Amino acid sequence: MLDEIQFFVPGKPVAQGSKRHVGKGVMVEMLRDLAPWRQAVAEYARLAAGSERLLGPLRLRALFFFQRPSAHFGTGRNIGQLKASAPIWRDANPDLDKLLRAVCDGLTASGVIRDDRYIVKMYGEKRYGDPGVLVNLQTLGAEDARLTE
Repeated sequence: MLDEIQFFVPGKPVAQGSKRHVGKGVMVEMLRDLAPWRQAVAEYARLAAGSERLLGPLRLRALFFFQRPSAHFGTGRNIGQLKASAPIWRDANPDLDKLLRAVCDGLTASGVIRDDRYIVKMYGEKRYGDPGVLVNLQTLGAEDARLTE
């Protein structure tokens, strides 16, 4: 039985935001990039898990990486070099909780987990780097519960 998977999904992370009403009780996602992003998460999760499935309770760790703005780099003879003042963390949009929600739905769509309700611990970070998300999903046992009591 599979206890853990880890995989990297390249590309700009997309947050699962608000929905809008299009009529007759139908709601659709406002971001058109969301469906392809969740599908990419699902595909990479399936590749990492093979034919196995992770059963709950589960811990999710997700490190989201975003492209640095050009202002983080020097100019002139220092072009291409990262400034000493350039931050590590991305404290701008999108919201971390909405990024995590999109990953959770992608994991559920993959079939690797039955439902994201089985994720009982979650950790996320937003950093600068090569765009994408590094996902680690692990089953938790009784010893994990004792460590936090």
